[in-house]
This record gives sequence, structure tokens and C-alpha cells, in this order.
Amino acid sequence: MIRALTLTDFRSYAAATLSVETGPVVLHGPNGAGKTNLLEALSLFTPGKGLRAATAQEMGRREPGETGGRAWAVALTLAGPDGDDVRLGTGVQVAGAGRRMVRIEGETAQPGRLLDYLRPVWATPEQDRLFSDARAERLKFFDRLVFAADPGHAAAVAGYEKALRERLRLLVDGAEGREADPLWLDALEVRLGETGARAASARARALGVLQAAIDARAERPFPQADLGLDGAAETAAANGSDDEAIAAGIREGMARSRARDGAAGRSLFGPHRTDLTALHREKNRPAAEGSSGEQKALVLNLILAQIGRLKATGGPTPAPPVLLLDEAPAHLDAGRRAALFDEIVALDLQAFMTGTEADLFEPLRGRAAFVRVEGGALTSG
Repeated sequence: MIRALTLTDFRSYAAATLSVETGPVVLHGPNGAGKTNLLEALSLFTPGKGLRAATAQEMGRREPGETGGRAWAVALTLAGPDGDDVRLGTGVQVAGAGRRMVRIEGETAQPGRLLDYLRPVWATPEQDRLFSDARAERLKFFDRLVFAADPGHAAAVAGYEKALRERLRLLVDGAEGREADPLWLDALEVRLGETGARAASARARALGVLQAAIDARAERPFPQADLGLDGAAETAAANGSDDEAIAAGIREGMARSRARDGAAGRSLFGPHRTDLTALHREKNRPAAEGSSGEQKALVLNLILAQIGRLKATGGPTPAPPVLLLDEAPAHLDAGRRAALFDEIVALDLQAFMTGTEADLFEPLRGRAAFVRVEGGALTSG
């Protein structure tokens, strides 16, 4: 469990420490006070760019007149399973650096290793219309749920995306008259087949398990969704194809799509094009047709189902899930807010929630820590 979060020159914070106990934490204060910055800092302790999908350069604090962000650091102190503290850190040592470093107990580490210690899952206001917004955002959301249950999925997705960028660069060069090395393209497409097959298989497995967890929550006051994955590789995996066959299909499709991708300047084939579909079960209509409140309730049910399953099974590692909810009360009526808070407490879950008004979290009084965020200061109450 997280014991302390320390920020140095991160976003709006010159220096700040948030010390916490186990259980929920309510971060309340006016708009622009830095509440979401705290959640973003926590979200960096998982592979990827965090809940804002920002670059490392964007995260450094800037004083008036400064054109670029400063070097910055975020550190976590965790209560280890043996009683000793574990220290994790991330940041950049040089202002303007393009890639942040990760350290575990002072030693440089790969980002994927963070999932051995905690598994952040988050929902933000941008996801309140997840099912009617861009396909890519739904896939990113689903992949983060898979990361929490299967840390190896993060490495597969990262490897696939890296090879995809390299392949597209070669194809665009070829479309502009600079000859692309066909052997290099072949090698990249082999890598795309291997990593894409692993990612697609992990998604298909996770979808089945997550759907079962959602079905088991029929009595909860959140709407249920019937989920699907609209992608050839995931469909093949769900139908029993092994990774070798799926990889061959990806390689062949990529080879056929070279000219089209180069001309378009986009990769138009592959498991990065997969979409997460959802049907609102009670209303028997696509989730995309629902209001912001309905879509948020569906998203929360997905997250709570996944976290409940991880808490029950322990997953592949003992790393605990950590829930980050930005503007948690937004678009939820009083009944669903209370149900959300009750479920977080019942799951014995460490959750960090933000909101402008502390009164909206009143059902959590006595069951959560309340922290006022204002003017760069963090005060209890």
C-alpha cells in the first residue's frame, strides 16, 4: 500500500508530500488547485504516459517567464509485504529530457517492473463518454485493465507500438521516393506478428474473465455491459487459434497493407485497430447511445469488476490495485455515489478521488482521509 507520495518540481508543485494511511483518500479543493496533478503523479507508476498521456517535458514545473519545464521527480513510499518500506521513483534529471527514468530502490529499472509493486487503474472525466468517443481511447482503456491483471501485456503492447512506428516511418519514406529496405520491413512485420499475437491473446483472455466478473455483479447498483472486441486477431484468439497462427495472419495482413499504409501515412491494419464494444444490457442498446452518466456508470462497473477480481485472486503478483478517480462524483446521482463509496470500502481498496466539494464525499466521513488541496498546499480535513 502507498504510504507517501512526494513531488519535486512536478506540474504546479515545487515540493509537496502527501502522507496517507490505507483506504480511500479524498482530495478536494477548487478547480485548478492541483488535485488532478496528484492523480497524474500516481498514474506514472505503471507503463505508459499516465492519465493525461503527457510527455515528460510537459510535466516539469514552470515559473513565469520560463519557456520549458524543469527537471522533476515523483517518489512513492510503499509498505512492503515484509514490513519494510519500498521506494519507487520516476522523473527526469535534465530539463527537457524526452523520456522519464524509473527507479526501484534507487536502481534504474524498466517501467514494466512497476507492476510488480502496484497496479494503478483510473477513470477521468474524459472517459465519461468513453463509448461514444474515439476508438483508440477505448482500446487504451481496455489495455490498462489488462495490464493490471497481466503485467506481460504491457511489454507486448509497447513492443508492438515501437515496431509499428518504425515500419510506418519506412513506408512513408518509400511513398516519398526514398527506397524502403524490404528485409527490414520483413523483420519488423515478424516482430509485429509476435507481439501483436501476444497482445491479442491477452486481450481475448481478459475479456472473457472480465465479462464473467461483470455478470457476477448483477445485484450491484451499476449497469451491466456485454463486452466485445472488434478485431480479427482477438476474434481468432477467442476462437481458439494459437499465437503462431495469429502472428502469421498479422504478418500477412501487414505485408498486403504496405502500399496503402505508406500512401495514407497511417497503419490501417493490425491489432492496434481493435475496438472495445459494449452493449448496455438492461436497455439492450449500444453503450455509445447512453448519457454521460450512464457511460460513466458502465465504466465504473468495468473497473470495479476488474479490481474485485484482482483482489479476490491476487492476480499474477501480490501487487495491489490502486484506484484513481478524477472528479469522482461527476455525473453520478446520490445513490450511485454512495454505492461507489461503499464498494470501495468493502473492497478494502486504496483509492484516491478528487472533487471540488467535500460535501459530495460526505458518505465517506470516518471511512476515508480528507485532504484539502489549495495554493500548492495539502492540509488534512
